[in-house]
Amino acid sequence: MGEAALVEEQLVINISGFGKRYKQKVAVNAVDLTVKRGEIYGLIGPDGSGKSSLMKAIAGVLSFEDGTLEVLGVRIDSEASAEKIKGRLGFMPQGLGLNLYGDLSIEENIDFFAQLRQVSHEQLAERKEKLLAMTRLDKFRERPMKNLSGGMKQKLGLVCTLIHQPELVILDEPTTGVDPVSRRDFWAILAELLREQGITALVSTAYMDEAARFQRLSLMYNGQVLAAGEPDAISQQVKGCLVELTVGQQLEALKQLKTHYAQIEAIANRIRIFVDNTASSEGVKVVTDLLTGVEIKTIRAFDVELEDAFIALLRLGPLADQIVKDTSVPRFDKPLPDDKSIAIEARQLTRDFDKFRSVDHINFTVKQGEIFGLLGANGAGKTTAIKMLTGILPPSEGEGQVAGADMRNAGQTIKERIGYMSQAFSLYLDLTVMENIRLYASIYGVKRQIVKQRLDWVIQIAGLKEVTGQLAGSLPMGIRQRLALGCALVQQPGVRCETGVE
Repeated sequence: MGEAALVEEQLVINISGFGKRYKQKVAVNAVDLTVKRGEIYGLIGPDGSGKSSLMKAIAGVLSFEDGTLEVLGVRIDSEASAEKIKGRLGFMPQGLGLNLYGDLSIEENIDFFAQLRQVSHEQLAERKEKLLAMTRLDKFRERPMKNLSGGMKQKLGLVCTLIHQPELVILDEPTTGVDPVSRRDFWAILAELLREQGITALVSTAYMDEAARFQRLSLMYNGQVLAAGEPDAISQQVKGCLVELTVGQQLEALKQLKTHYAQIEAIANRIRIFVDNTASSEGVKVVTDLLTGVEIKTIRAFDVELEDAFIALLRLGPLADQIVKDTSVPRFDKPLPDDKSIAIEARQLTRDFDKFRSVDHINFTVKQGEIFGLLGANGAGKTTAIKMLTGILPPSEGEGQVAGADMRNAGQTIKERIGYMSQAFSLYLDLTVMENIRLYASIYGVKRQIVKQRLDWVIQIAGLKEVTGQLAGSLPMGIRQRLALGCALVQQPGVRCETGVE
């Protein structure tokens, strides 16, 4: 067998010049992609970059207009050809539990998918017990799917996808919306299963920190592949270094540095800068020399990471004209407070559900102008705490104040002073983006004479200009999340409460 034929035999996916359009909208344009047998290959990019369209075509559930697509040695150019390989692959679509049935238990879901895939009773019994034990779902096999946490739903979805032992698994953003503990658990389980069974995996994600999980990957944006290869090799394609510093006068430092650097951001009390065409050994001196009259407390330089390389590729490459240069956002009637008074205070806050204690005597304060985070795994009590503070749930014990009002007896006052974005994204899916924003402006009592001003403001801060006429239900998950955040901010509240935001 010749070398070319051997390489061809090792390819599970072979794509050339792939293109997909939805009417006049180009979703994927001229993509080339190869995935080798036994490989975990990643597609990384923001929502709307074309990842899902490409994966659906590979799974044989979406037609396409341009290019050639071969999966498991079969050229996919018709429904008949797609049917030839469907038994050899497993596809897990985007969204928590969207391929599952809410009223069925964990075990019933697995049995149902095994029946669909014609798995014998003997094979099912062995595989089910092994997969349930590995995912630690064996103790919850009678629990209905709709009562599972996000992480448990994704583990169950993975079990149902793998129950027939496919040669290729296609997982579309399996960790989006899952807490960090469950994300890590999911990846460990997936790696072990793939290693044991020799399965090939194509996985998409919007999280750059998951890049190290892949042998190779493609960075996608606006339907195109910006770069492809091993993660470290992609990072090295962009010449430069990262400089991170803390200073005494952050606003003044940002003002001075923004005149020299396009890729700069403030993260809490730190400033992070991408310095083009500069080695890390020189980065500290270059940045220090640019600051005058600013006290530098700490400063260090280090090599480029993948997320920064991705932004640099956008900024410097052929898609640069599509990146918004001016990220300043105007405010109209409520400037940020300059005092340090208390915006939120929780004292011994507790909530019991029958015999289960969800929140146990927590205490914290949030100052005006501060970004405060509640971090924890699914079920840690974060959402329950926020619901108590916003007046949605009464506490079993404890007390608190939000925006100057007592949470125990001023629920309506609190609701008038805050913006609340729930974990489930409380949007009306059969309304357009603009209709949703207009509705929330009305609910929050935005004055008629400034409604248009506020609508324009939300469209700008949430980056929704291109989708204002689309139904909310048709939007990718990340864009829908931005819309929900925009709706929560339309009144420009003094306090914003958000749950389940990734």
